Amino acid sequence: MNDTARIDVLLATLNSADVGSLDAIAKKMGQVQVDLESLGQQELAGAAGEALGALRRGDVTEFRRGRAFLQSKIGHLR
Repeated sequence: MNDTARIDVLLATLNSADVGSLDAIAKKMGQVQVDLESLGQQELAGAAGEALGALRRGDVTEFRRGRAFLQSKIGHLR
């Protein structure tokens, strides 16, 4: 899969990361983090990790802020 397709998958995953159980959402964010690391986007992978941490702490506002930040930044990778 080329990088553009991988970025599209990342964006689709982030867009779906507001539906489902907390475990399912956390799993999606963890996958986004791993995928960003594999794309060499360490800073964005760290941001995904922070958003995941916020979710696990129950800080929904910070999680949503982190997810929106990732959606914006990943969209610019195209």
